[in-house]
Amino acid sequence: MSLLSSKNLTPGLLSSITALVMAAANALMILFISDVWYVPLLVFAGTFLVIYFLYYYTLQRFIYRKIKLIYKFIYQTKATKREEYFYANVLPQKSIEEVSEDVQRWATQRKDEIELLKANEQFRKEFLMNLAHELRTPIFSIQGYIDTLLGGALNDPAVNMKFLSNASKSTDRLVRLVDDLDEISKLESGRIPLVQENFNIQELIKEVYEELAFKSKAKNTPLQLKKGTERPLFVYADKQKIKQVLVNLVDNAIKYGSDGGTVITGCYEVDGKRVYIEVSDDGPGIAEEHMPRIFERFYRADRSRARAIGGTGLGLAIVKHIIEAHGHTVTARSKPGVGSSFGFTLDRAAA
Repeated sequence: MSLLSSKNLTPGLLSSITALVMAAANALMILFISDVWYVPLLVFAGTFLVIYFLYYYTLQRFIYRKIKLIYKFIYQTKATKREEYFYANVLPQKSIEEVSEDVQRWATQRKDEIELLKANEQFRKEFLMNLAHELRTPIFSIQGYIDTLLGGALNDPAVNMKFLSNASKSTDRLVRLVDDLDEISKLESGRIPLVQENFNIQELIKEVYEELAFKSKAKNTPLQLKKGTERPLFVYADKQKIKQVLVNLVDNAIKYGSDGGTVITGCYEVDGKRVYIEVSDDGPGIAEEHMPRIFERFYRADRSRARAIGGTGLGLAIVKHIIEAHGHTVTARSKPGVGSSFGFTLDRAAA
């Protein structure tokens, strides 16, 4: 009984069991009728062979025809000579259990594909919604200033230059947004080649600090190299791209950090092959539920504060793409009330 309930029954074994039962039954009937001892044996052998081959042929002919249709559906194939060879020589050797596993595997793959498509569709909807919002803000501002000027304010010297200046700022924001989107598209498609060279990463950090000194002074936020990491470390990377990464991370640390806080960048040698660079602030931090999504385009942990500060919402997405183009990853750590740290690795320059 346990044999018949097994999940690993093959057509050959099932045919053998069926033929054996029927042959034994016929042989017992003949044994009661015939006095000749070898007649039941002949009946048993003949019945077993006939039933076995008929049953096996039926299984192969009808059940495996259905299985072939299943495989056609799974692999989306059209009959060819190569496929017919597969059907004739490979498929019949598979057990029903193996076929079941193939179907389950296919169903799992399709389920994963559907889940991925749903996630991509949700991401696409969010991206388009966020993009529309980001574009709408500067466009409506420009439109409002222009309409006001055309409505008569152009002849009022007290407001015309102010409105034109504000319209210009909104235009600059729109240009930055388009430039950042173009940058991400190029990075994703690999159209921007990396021009890698050896350079001192601490010197590049100091250069970025000098460029952002005005912003840091405005918020009374000192920019420092972490003590103990001043020893020169040379990396092999695209210097201009890494500078863009550092500018984005340091600028974010200044903007989203606390007034009067400190931005610290540390450089650490890792396993003799890589260098780890980390930019930290002591600002309000980021809530844990936002951390998995902070590198997505336009994602903002604190939307109201981010709108007031400005920016395109694409800085961290650009950072992620640039570092991944170098074959490395960027990570983030944050704790509300303590601060945030963003770090990435680069290849160490060969000696």
